[in-house]
Amino acid sequence: MTGLRRHVLVSYDITDAKRWRRAYKIIRGYGKHVQYSVFLCQLTDMEEVQLREALYDVIHKELDQVLFVRIGHVESNALQRNITIIGREFVPLDLKRLIF
Repeated sequence: MTGLRRHVLVSYDITDAKRWRRAYKIIRGYGKHVQYSVFLCQLTDMEEVQLREALYDVIHKELDQVLFVRIGHVESNALQRNITIIGREFVPLDLKRLIF
């Protein structure tokens, strides 16, 4: 496992409000909330494993879904190359702490 950080887009579809709140709180500890059910995280391999394990214990495996999309290493400026936007400009909800 490597200590390099990569951008990981985490999106979730949780069918129960109680599980949704628990998942939201867990993911919020790892990344920035950018859209309703979407977080942008900067994770090491170990942190990604920890996040997956924490969410695995919360979700209903047959009703809920959490999607992880690896965008690229933080140091490579992959985020700017890999996100394309249609419509309003991409502005994270917490722009002050998210560096591009």
